[in-house]
Amino acid sequence: MKDKIHPQLFDVNVHCACGSEFVTRSTKKELRVEVCSACHPFFTGKQKLMDTAGRVEKFNRKYAKKEVAAPVAEAAPEAEAPAEANQ
Repeated sequence: MKDKIHPQLFDVNVHCACGSEFVTRSTKKELRVEVCSACHPFFTGKQKLMDTAGRVEKFNRKYAKKEVAAPVAEAAPEAEAPAEANQ
């Protein structure tokens, strides 16, 4: 391996939005994440909606069943007005 071409690695504390922390190695000095193994539904076994930037609402609006309006009865056609003579 060549010398002085690899980035420097640091021991990093990773902070999750749920409050848990763990140590790993990275080229950055500090990491913040939204989801970790302590709060991710796959690892916890609990189903939880994780809404990022309103994606759930957007999906629900897109695929919501639209209410079908009651059919509007058509009004009886009015009697035709006699054509005016242009002479």
